[in-house]
Amino acid sequence: MDDRNDSKRIGALAIVERLRREGFEAFFVGGCVRDFLRSVVPGDYDIVTSALPDQVRSLFERTIAIGAKFGVIVVVIDGLAYEVATYRSDGVYEDGRRPAAVSFSTAKEDVLRRDFTVNGLLMDPFSGEVIDYVGGRDDLDRKVLRTIGDPEVRFGEDHLRMLRAVRFTANLGYALDPETQKAIERQPEKINAVSAERITEELMKLLTHGGARRGVELLSETGLLRQILPEVERMKGVEQPPRFHPEGDVWTHTMIMLDILSSETAPKTDPALAWGALLHDVGKPVTRTVDERGIHFYGHVQRGESIASAIAQRLRFSRTLRDDIVNLIAHHMVFMNVTKMRPARLRRFLRMPDFGRHLEMHRLDCLASHQMLDFYTFCLDQLRQLQHEALHPPRLLTGDDLIALGFSPGRLIGTILRAVEEEQLEDRLDTRQQAVAFVMRHWPSPR
Repeated sequence: MDDRNDSKRIGALAIVERLRREGFEAFFVGGCVRDFLRSVVPGDYDIVTSALPDQVRSLFERTIAIGAKFGVIVVVIDGLAYEVATYRSDGVYEDGRRPAAVSFSTAKEDVLRRDFTVNGLLMDPFSGEVIDYVGGRDDLDRKVLRTIGDPEVRFGEDHLRMLRAVRFTANLGYALDPETQKAIERQPEKINAVSAERITEELMKLLTHGGARRGVELLSETGLLRQILPEVERMKGVEQPPRFHPEGDVWTHTMIMLDILSSETAPKTDPALAWGALLHDVGKPVTRTVDERGIHFYGHVQRGESIASAIAQRLRFSRTLRDDIVNLIAHHMVFMNVTKMRPARLRRFLRMPDFGRHLEMHRLDCLASHQMLDFYTFCLDQLRQLQHEALHPPRLLTGDDLIALGFSPGRLIGTILRAVEEEQLEDRLDTRQQAVAFVMRHWPSPR
């Protein structure tokens, strides 16, 4: 257990202890209990109590009333935040997200209004006793994700729960309860009423916390993928040249990539790499052509960049994440040319920002198809052989040097400096004197 997790646990115990000392009931609830029973160290701790919100606030020095209307108070201890919720029952859900009103109730009633049985367990953190009103322990033993009560009702209360069902099933490596899955299949279009930000948060966890392939496949099976990411759904049945893709169509290739990435890196998968893997061939369905020479995808990289950018905007990604994903798509086919590149172009390619991420993308792409890693190993060899100075040579000339030679400030100076660096990368210039001679030969000074 790392220091943060240990501190988080100590703070959570202190909150429960204080509440009980003042005569209130208090338990751990939800994901932390589920993780304890799975022998996984929880990342966060949620607490439920019989204390009312104002009573919780009076007991702790620093609190934030982020959801006092719904009985939720954030307690801050040593800089770490904990959600402390009063037992409640929910009224009618009018917007497919929140109840119109809540009433404070009992521990059992509080559990019965929650989403899934494996998230509906209470634990006494001191005795280790688990209180189970919903059959969650049996579902944990059977590794089944099931709603508490009627799935139609649970999903009607909050439509995001359909996506959360898929995400939990994938991340936990469980099976989705058949009745729960059927309830999603009957109403996948309702996910469109959920905000892009909430959908994105669940998709991020689905792709990075484990079981990404199963998660995307289950999104497709339930009909959610066609609603959220129709561009990915269209990859199904898009055949590829068997010579380069013996594994099958674009969908199969993409699922294999996600599988390899997730199995190697979850639950700390790089989000940009995960989305890059999912979307790297998203341009193929709209560019596929067939002639006497075979199957082609002319321009699929450029179309893929455009489609991925549109998806990122639709799902409200940060600009940084959007740019990282689009750059991965833009460069994923460049690797096939590395052995033919001139030295300068190769060095510029190898020193590209986040090159390690691009190289990893290429490795996954190869492993999910023909499994030939020649270009991958070539790049690794080049990186080992080339010193830092060879990839990032010190400037032989500066803008001030060019001005001293008689050039006026402006775009031409940038053009000349780039040309000098190009000659350096080609190993044709080594000294300042050679650089000056090169400049004066190609751009006679106006002085």
